[in-house]
Amino acid sequence: MKILKHVTTVVAALLLAVAGAASAKNLTIGLASEPTAIDPHFHNLTPNNSLLGHLFNALVLQDENQNLIPGLAVSWRAIDDTTWEFKLRQGVKFHDGSPFTADDVIFTFGRAPDVEGSPSSFGIYTKGKEVVKIDDHTIHIKTERPYPLMPNDVSTIMIISEEKGRGAKTPDYNSGKAAVGTGPFKFVEYVPGDRIVFERNESYWGSKPEWTRVTFKSIKSGPSRVAALLAGDVDIIEQTPTVDIERLKKDPKLSLSQGISNRVIYLHMDQFREESPFVKAKDGGKMKNPLLDARVRRAISKAVHRDAIVDRVMEGIAVKAGQLLPEGFFGRSPKLSPEPYDPAGAKALLAEAGVGDGFKLTIHGPNDRYINDAKIAEAVGQMLTRIGIDTEVVTMPRSVYFKRASRGAEGGQPEFSFILVGWGSGTGEASSPLKSLLHTYDKERGFGPSNRGRHSDPEVDRLIEDALATVNDAKRQDLLAKATELAIGRNQGIIPLHYQVNTWAAKKGIKYRARTDERTVAYGVYTE
Repeated sequence: MKILKHVTTVVAALLLAVAGAASAKNLTIGLASEPTAIDPHFHNLTPNNSLLGHLFNALVLQDENQNLIPGLAVSWRAIDDTTWEFKLRQGVKFHDGSPFTADDVIFTFGRAPDVEGSPSSFGIYTKGKEVVKIDDHTIHIKTERPYPLMPNDVSTIMIISEEKGRGAKTPDYNSGKAAVGTGPFKFVEYVPGDRIVFERNESYWGSKPEWTRVTFKSIKSGPSRVAALLAGDVDIIEQTPTVDIERLKKDPKLSLSQGISNRVIYLHMDQFREESPFVKAKDGGKMKNPLLDARVRRAISKAVHRDAIVDRVMEGIAVKAGQLLPEGFFGRSPKLSPEPYDPAGAKALLAEAGVGDGFKLTIHGPNDRYINDAKIAEAVGQMLTRIGIDTEVVTMPRSVYFKRASRGAEGGQPEFSFILVGWGSGTGEASSPLKSLLHTYDKERGFGPSNRGRHSDPEVDRLIEDALATVNDAKRQDLLAKATELAIGRNQGIIPLHYQVNTWAAKKGIKYRARTDERTVAYGVYTE
C-alpha cells in the first residue's frame, strides 16, 4: 500500500508538472531599440518608457490610444484651482511584497527630475508640483497656477519603491537590485545589447498578462529582425522594415499590425551660438552661424522634399509633417501644413540672408533609433547639398548620440549644430513637445530638456505657459495651436519632416494592439 501511495503521489506530481508546463506561455520580442537603462527616470525616451512600463506603474495609465485610465490611482479630481486630489489604489504591493503608499509617490516625484547623467529629464512633468500626503492612500498635488493637464503629466511618471529607491542609482536598477515595481512583470535579468527577461507578477493588482515569461531581444538591424521572425527565433518584432512590409503581408505564416503614431521626425538646429562647431564657410574657415537666421532655417525646410522621403525612403509607410502632431491630436494648428518642396525659393532665401553662396554643414543623427533614421539623414544631406549647403552626414548608435546631442559640448551644452531626431508626445497632446522642444531651456523650471537647438522666443514661452494654466479646453487648444504657429510657422524652431507609421510583424496566431505612443508591450500581445 505504501508503494502504491508513493507511485500515486509521483504520478500526481508529474501530472501537475506537465499541466504547469502546458500553461506556461513564453514570448520573445525582437526590439529595434533597447532601453538605455532599467532606471525608469534615467531617460525620457520611448524604448525606456515602453519596456519599463512592464515593471513599474504610474498613477494614471494610458491605453493604446493614449486615453487616460486608472493605474495606481483609482480616481483624481481638481478640488480647487491649484490642487488635484488623487485617491491611491489600496492593497497594491511591490514585487518584494512591501505595500504601496503615498510615501512612495512623494519619493518618486522628488527623484524623477534629477537623476544623475540623464540625457532627457522628466522634470517637465514634475517640477512646479508639490506632492502632499493626506493619508496613506490620498495625495494632493499643488501648483502655483491652475494646471488642467495634471493627469496627463502624472501618467508619464513611473512610481518606484521608496525603500528600494533610497540611495539607489541607475546601476542599481540595471543590476535588478532596485528594479522593484508594482507592474505586471518582475525583473529577471538585463544583458545590455543582448536580452532583457521578465516573468509575470502573479500578485499583480490588475489583469494578468497572457505571458508567463517574456524575453526582449535586442536586434538593431531590420533585416536581422525579419530573419529572426522567419526563423522562429522571436515571436514578434517591432519597426518592421518598410521595404519588407508588402512581402510579409503576403506570407500566410505571419500577422501584421499597423498604426500611425504621434511621433514626428524633425530637424533641430543650433540657434544659440554665434559660432557653431559643425558649420563652416565654403572654404572650411569660420563664419557666423547662419542657422541663427530664421530665413536660413526656412530655406532648409523648403529644400527638403518630404514627398520623396515618404515615398522612396519610407516606402510610403509615413505621413509628411508640417507641425508637431498628426491629424486628430489635441493642440495642433489647422493653419500649418507641410512646407512644399521649393529649391528655387530656398536659394532665394539663402541669398536674402547673405549666404547665397552656401556653407558647409554636418548633420548628426542616430542609426538605430527611428525607422530608416540613417537613410533619412542621408537623403536630407543630399537635398541640402543641391541648394549649395555642402552637407556631411554622421550617424552613430543612440547610446552615444543622445548624450552628445544633449550635453556633449563644454559646460554641458548640446554638441552638434544640426541634428535629426524624433519626438512622441508622452501625454498625447501638443504641450508635451512644445514645452520639451521649443520652450526656452530652463533646467530649474523643467522646461526645454530636449531643446537641443536652444530655440528661444518669449512670446512662445508665454503662450505655452498660459496654455498649461488654462482649464477651458477650447481656449487651451487655441493657445497651443498659436504657440505651434509661432514656433514652427514663423520661427522654424524645428523643421518637421514626417510622422512615423509603425508596423509590428508576428507569427500567425499572435496579434498586437498598435499604439499611438509606439510602445511595444507584452501585455498588448495576445493570441487569437
